[in-house]
Amino acid sequence: MINSRDIIFESPTFARRIKGMLGVDFYRLFHTPLFYIFLAIAAIIPAMVSAMTMMPDPNGNTMEPLYSNVWQIIASTKSLYVIEGIADYANMNMVFIFGGIMVSIFIGHDYKSGYVKQLFTTHAKKQDYMLSKSLVCAFAMACMCITYLIGGTVGGLLVNYDTNVNIGSLLVAIFGKIIMSVGWASLYTFLNIIFRKYFGVSIASSFFFGTGILIIGVAAIVENLSLPTAFLNIFLYGASVNANLSSGIDALIICITVSVAWAVFYNYLGTKILSRSDVY
Repeated sequence: MINSRDIIFESPTFARRIKGMLGVDFYRLFHTPLFYIFLAIAAIIPAMVSAMTMMPDPNGNTMEPLYSNVWQIIASTKSLYVIEGIADYANMNMVFIFGGIMVSIFIGHDYKSGYVKQLFTTHAKKQDYMLSKSLVCAFAMACMCITYLIGGTVGGLLVNYDTNVNIGSLLVAIFGKIIMSVGWASLYTFLNIIFRKYFGVSIASSFFFGTGILIIGVAAIVENLSLPTAFLNIFLYGASVNANLSSGIDALIICITVSVAWAVFYNYLGTKILSRSDVY
């Protein structure tokens, strides 16, 4: 006869816990129309901007295409910490705006549906929730980067833009921005933990940070103070602008380093907040 006192219940390992949470989150991601809607948005907008947007020439006499090269919709031609024109702003960094809104809706549904209450009743590890959400949302944003690449490229080719480019720099720009999805997703997950009871505020905050307004403002201050622009690499957008059509492998290293650092930082803070406050 087995004595109940002799039965030992082993708590699941971290690998098993996170595998289970990722499985649930990926299932929910793939079975919600939201994910596919944002993939389509990420493809359609760059195609339209690249193929249809016209701007006045320097003299204001005639209207000219916004771009002259297919790949300008993917990344700027150089590192720009202060935007000089709309063409410098409208590139793959726009995914971080779309992605922020998608993350807010995705995580917000956890709280509105009561899923979080059920989850934390049976699964007490707050760090697992933060990590799982960050990874799944990073995957979603990386997918959006890919559909953005497809849409923007097709749009540029349809209007016969020039295709000349340094292939190495183009690949660095693409992979650098995809890698930034990890850091951005962690930031958005953190923001949604802070504003978990205020759905509208969480969306607004994600949009605000995604536009890079804060970073542009800091860039202007740094430039005016004659401080090294490399200082901006402590910000996510500061790292992202290094991934451009004249980048080298050093830009990819910067993106990896900054993205991972911010992912660790925001996951740590988010876990602390969840552990010390009411999550419902």
